[in-house]
Amino acid sequence: MEDRYNVECCEFMHAHDEIVERVQKEMPGEDTLYDLTELFRIFGDSTRIRILYVLFEAEMCVCDIAALLGMTQSAISHQLKALKNARLVKSRRDGKTVFYSLADDHVKTIIDQGLEHILE
Repeated sequence: MEDRYNVECCEFMHAHDEIVERVQKEMPGEDTLYDLTELFRIFGDSTRIRILYVLFEAEMCVCDIAALLGMTQSAISHQLKALKNARLVKSRRDGKTVFYSLADDHVKTIIDQGLEHILE
C-alpha cells in the first residue's frame, strides 16, 4: 500500500502526518545534507584522523607531521590538502615553511564526540 509520501507501509501501519510534516520542515536541504556527508567522508580515513590528532597538540609543518607519523611528506601533503579543502585545517606561512593547525574548535569537538560515542 502506498501512502502520499511514496513510502511502502504494511496494512497495520499508517504515517502520522503531523510528525512527518514537522520533521520534513526541520530537515536540512539536499545541498546541506550532501555537504555534511562530504564532511564525514573526510573523517573516514585513519591517516587524516591521525593528522588531526597531531594538530590538536601543536601547529606543525609537513616535515614534523611526516616524522611523527612515520609517513612521507608527499603522503602528508596529500592528506593536508583534503583537510584544508574541507576547511578542517588552516595554514600560515613563516618564511619558506608552512605551518598547519586546526581550523577551529569544532574539529576537536567532532572527534571528541565520535570518540565518546565509540567508547561508551
